Amino acid sequence: MLNQNYEPLLVCNAKRALVLLFLGKAEVVENSDFFASSIRRRFILPSVVRLGSFIRKPRLEVKLSKQNILRRDRHVCQYCGTSQGPLTIDHLVPKSLGGDDAWDNLVCACTVCNNKKANRSLKQSRMTLIKKPRRPHYFSFIQYSIHNPDDSWKPYLFLGKT
Repeated sequence: MLNQNYEPLLVCNAKRALVLLFLGKAEVVENSDFFASSIRRRFILPSVVRLGSFIRKPRLEVKLSKQNILRRDRHVCQYCGTSQGPLTIDHLVPKSLGGDDAWDNLVCACTVCNNKKANRSLKQSRMTLIKKPRRPHYFSFIQYSIHNPDDSWKPYLFLGKT
């Protein structure tokens, strides 16, 4: 579902999209190859709908969690670059040295690198990061989280054309 300005808002089910269309609150931007049938009519299900009025929605933030850290780092150890084996979360500045649970202090690490770094800072352990950690933007995080988007969604998610 797109806002009036074509900004992606959310993914909704076909029933909700059809109700919005019948109420005149949305318009079809892209149709799908699927149909819904009633006793007397057959409806083409929309793939992308745009709302008729603009919805003000506060910018959402990505919740800090182990799964989201792994997703942000694309399940790759930020020290050696491997994606093999079990992955953990490592504090760049350990809690014992005053580090906290924050986006810029947590990275994905393989167990070998995590044990090698141990309870030391990056400088003390003489290890380097592949990429500096930062708080992900909600929209780019959602782009990565949608594994196999419908081809008709790609231009609206800024993923390019098929």
